[in-house]
Amino acid sequence: MPTVKVYKMDGSVAGEMQLSEKIFGAEYNEPLIHQAVVTRLANERQGTKSTLTRTEVRGGGIKPWRQKGTGRARQGSIRAPQWIKGGVVFAPKSRDFSKKMNVEARRGALFSALSKKLADGELVVVDKLEVSAPKTKEMVKFLAALGLDKRTVVVMDSDDVNVILAARNIEKLSTLPVEQISTYEVVANTKVVLTKGAVEKIQEVYGA
Repeated sequence: MPTVKVYKMDGSVAGEMQLSEKIFGAEYNEPLIHQAVVTRLANERQGTKSTLTRTEVRGGGIKPWRQKGTGRARQGSIRAPQWIKGGVVFAPKSRDFSKKMNVEARRGALFSALSKKLADGELVVVDKLEVSAPKTKEMVKFLAALGLDKRTVVVMDSDDVNVILAARNIEKLSTLPVEQISTYEVVANTKVVLTKGAVEKIQEVYGA
């Protein structure tokens, strides 16, 4: 069973915590993680772009000039693609980009991603995360104490407004409630910080 150190916000060690083998000791499965990330990004696409083909552009019903005798190239409509304000060739149309992924596969990808972060030393557990006021400097101090100088996501077990406000102006830091943790959020960040309460909720939800 994996064991991880639990840190305080000042960087000192508060103790150790045993983690679930099922969630934090899973085998690394890169194809599954890739599928989860692609699914997430595809589902975020709106697919609302749309332009008009030559049959949909208003006007252009009459032939602009006779077929022969003018010395110019033959034209059938002023709404053909080569004309200004003409239609678009192979015009993009609205479509649904969404993909589906079954529950077991999504969970497997998340477990694999979390296990990889733990194995690489990029997963940090803190006993609790709280600031006295919504001030950026307090979160900057916290990041410095734990050496979190790269892109980091903080997964919290509660929506602490002060923490969210204090973190929002830091470019490489994002906060996330534990209910919204996903494979994409784990792999898109170099460091993953979990509160002790968030770890307990994860293990409780996934029955570990």
